[in-house]
Amino acid sequence: MSVFEHVELAPADPILGLTEAFKADERTSKVNLGIGVYLDDQGRIPLMECVRAEEDRLAAAAKPHVYLGIDGFPEYVRLARELVFGPGSPAVAEKRIATVQSLGGTGALKVGADFIATLAPGATVLVSDPSWENHRAIFARTGFNVGTYRYYDAASRSLDIDGMVADLEAAGPGSVVVLHACCHNPTGYDLTPDQWDRVIQVIADRALIPFLDMAYQGFGTGVAEDGAVISRFVAAGLPLFVSTSFSKSFGLYGERIGALHIVCQDEQEARRVLSQVKICIRTNYSNPSTHGAAIVAGVLGDPAQRASWERELDQMRNRIKQMRARLVEGLRATGIEDMDFIAQQAGMFSYSGLSRDQMLALRREHGIYGTEKGRMCVAALNEANLETVVKAIAAVRQ
Repeated sequence: MSVFEHVELAPADPILGLTEAFKADERTSKVNLGIGVYLDDQGRIPLMECVRAEEDRLAAAAKPHVYLGIDGFPEYVRLARELVFGPGSPAVAEKRIATVQSLGGTGALKVGADFIATLAPGATVLVSDPSWENHRAIFARTGFNVGTYRYYDAASRSLDIDGMVADLEAAGPGSVVVLHACCHNPTGYDLTPDQWDRVIQVIADRALIPFLDMAYQGFGTGVAEDGAVISRFVAAGLPLFVSTSFSKSFGLYGERIGALHIVCQDEQEARRVLSQVKICIRTNYSNPSTHGAAIVAGVLGDPAQRASWERELDQMRNRIKQMRARLVEGLRATGIEDMDFIAQQAGMFSYSGLSRDQMLALRREHGIYGTEKGRMCVAALNEANLETVVKAIAAVRQ
């Protein structure tokens, strides 16, 4: 009898499992729109020039590979915090933000969840309906009861702000609310500034705990513009968790470079919080890796390299917008005139409005891979595959 005899086979991850199925597909015309990475017009993950230059500099320096501190590479931590909150942020100046380097945005969410579990183990966590699948999984595996708040209205193909506010108003005090700071995954629909004000007000009134996930800073409108909502929460005087990632914005997917930021009332509180968060890290992976953090710190800390990064990021964002427009244009040419909303969405993903059966037909009959809920990665579109995707969508819409 094996100790593992009763271990059940877990279902495949909705996204990673889709990629595995795509790789096994032998059709040469196949297109992976389920993948959560930015691809250039040649269908490749780009190596950004600023990253290449910084890697060359680091290689020439040839330093030994020593352990980092539990909270990460100090210069990276400082620069990541200033990027998110702005160098002129009062919270930064007052040293009341506890920041740690994390293993990507996912790691930041998990460390944050582990810390919240020490404060309020019975708290309810609310995620948007729909949301990135791992949001629910991370908090549920940490032991929280995970519910949802309304976000996307399928009938009108728009954001349901009234439903969202009503659900937050009904939440119990101390509930954790996971929010997408920009480029909502999977829908591509973001809140307007006025809508954010409504959400912030109800969070303050109900004494809820906001946890903002910002994995796509720079992919919506711009680096500063996408981070503006963070300042709104800080100005409201709320305790705040923010998870950030440089996977997409630097193309450093495999380096797992992210950060967790916790906004506190004052410097002393931030010190206490940081000490406890470091325990969560120490008893998990002990300390983060060096290379990716050194790249990001080198780029953000050099004015010329920082400007180069923002230019490249602008190009990536604009290419996504162009692909959205080209997709809508191609669909309209086939007679499909009710998918123009795709051009109004933001970020890498689009909620296409296609049904589960249509998405399965795209995969089965045309080799076009997206999630069963209709999410497509428009950042994976390019001149070579756009016509194939348009024709396939037109076919399943007949």
